[in-house]
Amino acid sequence: MADSTRQSDVILREAKSSLVTQRSGGYHRRAPSIGRGSADLKQRNLKTRLKLIGGSLLAILAATTLAGIVIDGIGFAGVVIAFFAVIAATLLFANFPKVRVPRRSDLNTGDVRQMVARTELWLEHQRPALPPPAVTLVDQIGVQLDALGLQLANVDPLHPAAVETRKLVGETLPGMVEAYRRIPAPLRKEQRAGATPEQQIVDSLGKISAEIDSVTRQLADGALDDLAVRTRYLDYRYGQDDLGAGEPASLPAPERQER
Repeated sequence: MADSTRQSDVILREAKSSLVTQRSGGYHRRAPSIGRGSADLKQRNLKTRLKLIGGSLLAILAATTLAGIVIDGIGFAGVVIAFFAVIAATLLFANFPKVRVPRRSDLNTGDVRQMVARTELWLEHQRPALPPPAVTLVDQIGVQLDALGLQLANVDPLHPAAVETRKLVGETLPGMVEAYRRIPAPLRKEQRAGATPEQQIVDSLGKISAEIDSVTRQLADGALDDLAVRTRYLDYRYGQDDLGAGEPASLPAPERQER
């Protein structure tokens, strides 16, 4: 019986060690979040993994203890089996379930906070395909989206300004990034119509960043009438048809030539 207790203590220490590893960052380094919304999604996923790890370790410990009571000790072989069961459970739930990257079609759905979180998470996974200046802008936009989400939460979702701003964030912004990604990598540095696709995506993201900042400030001032005027200006800047399709007029032109 004492032998069984000592064996259970060994397994419990291993379980605690595994949980500490997970809380300190797990077995894989995570890419930094660009905003609070995406960070919250990943944090909830991490909590789910920790719960699964903790539950599986407690189940292994309970099974080992019960077996030790029934057969008066599980022996060396039982300790080894339990040890590897702990390792297997920890490794399994350290990697699953993974954070699900939203599809572009799902971005502009749900409430404002959900839209912002999904867009941030989606943008994070596009960074490896973007040139360094664009990555810097994406990180900046992530911070801006947090502030915009807070302001939009206080606006009637059916207000024209809110509808157009959601379209800008949930459709136009990801549409630009996706349009750039569709261009073959060797062609992204070729100059067409006075600029390369890399220069165009950086310029377009810079305009979106400036627009998000301006809209957020106006929302904070409660200037919904002025904002409604600005949304009509967005139609002019990006083109009504392109805005509806989620792609700005400035980026796809070289893309059509390169296809």
